[in-house]
Amino acid sequence: MTVLNPELLVLFIPAFALASVTPGMCMTLSLSLGMSIGVKRTLWMMLGELSGVALVAITSVLGAAGLLLASPLAFNLLSLCGASYLVYIGVGMMRSHMSLHLTKVQHGLLSPQKLIAQGFITATSNPKGWAFFVALMPPFIDSTIPLLPQLSAYIAIVVAIEFSSLLAYASGGQLLKNFFQNSSALHRVMLFSGFIISLIGVLMAYKAVAELTI
Repeated sequence: MTVLNPELLVLFIPAFALASVTPGMCMTLSLSLGMSIGVKRTLWMMLGELSGVALVAITSVLGAAGLLLASPLAFNLLSLCGASYLVYIGVGMMRSHMSLHLTKVQHGLLSPQKLIAQGFITATSNPKGWAFFVALMPPFIDSTIPLLPQLSAYIAIVVAIEFSSLLAYASGGQLLKNFFQNSSALHRVMLFSGFIISLIGVLMAYKAVAELTI
């Protein structure tokens, strides 16, 4: 039995990978901790952050599944809204001239429990994180495949990609700091990532519109 739709999976992996690796609250925290307390201790924060991300993703998928069972039309409309949101944030990234500001907090005395809590709270209290998962997850649910296997597979992919990004930021340290503080280099990264995310949004919108017209 197929666990995931291969066509949707091909779109999901680059969409989430680009969203994950783009500088944000969690990646900034990982970079800052990596430089101040080292990668080994930063793993505790990553544990909390990954738990939070998984919770947000699961909540988003279950909410979308309930809507799918109640009203396929409403689900397709939600998928269209999600695709539109991907285009919106993609265009916003292409137009962005953000610079990365490292958080200046005292990390040296943080215990593993506090690091876990810090990562979990950062992941679950970010409104943009919730908005992104609510927009991103529903369009990739295939109604012809049982939900539980899909959910398990998607969460595993999300956690693996997010962990890779966190680890890269923490271990990259000063190199990534120097790279992203260069506004010209950052703009090129944001331009490329924004274009890909916008393109994926357009493809998902096309799929949603096609199903609405059937």
